[in-house]
Amino acid sequence: MKLLCDIYRSPRKDEMYLYVQKQDGVSKVPESLQQLFGAPVHVTTMLITPERKLARADAQKVIHALQEQGYYLQMPPAQDDEMRAIAAQNSKLPRG
Repeated sequence: MKLLCDIYRSPRKDEMYLYVQKQDGVSKVPESLQQLFGAPVHVTTMLITPERKLARADAQKVIHALQEQGYYLQMPPAQDDEMRAIAAQNSKLPRG
C-alpha cells in the first residue's frame, strides 16, 4: 500500500500537522477541525508506505487513518513542566 499525501502545518499551533491524501486535499477534514487547525500551510508532498520512517508518526497508523477517515492529525509532543521551564528560559536568552 502506497499513498501520496500532502502534509500541512497549523498556523495556530506549533508542531501540529495534518496529513491528507493528495487527490482529496482537505475535503474530508471535518469543518470543526479545519477551524481549530487554521488555514493549512503546505509543508511537503510525500509518498507514504508502511515501511517508511516518519519523524513522529507511525506510517501504518497514518495510512490507516487516511483510508478510514481521510486525514491524520499529528499533535505536538507533550511537554512536561521541566521542558516548559527550559523553553521559557531559552526564550529569554539574547539572540545573536
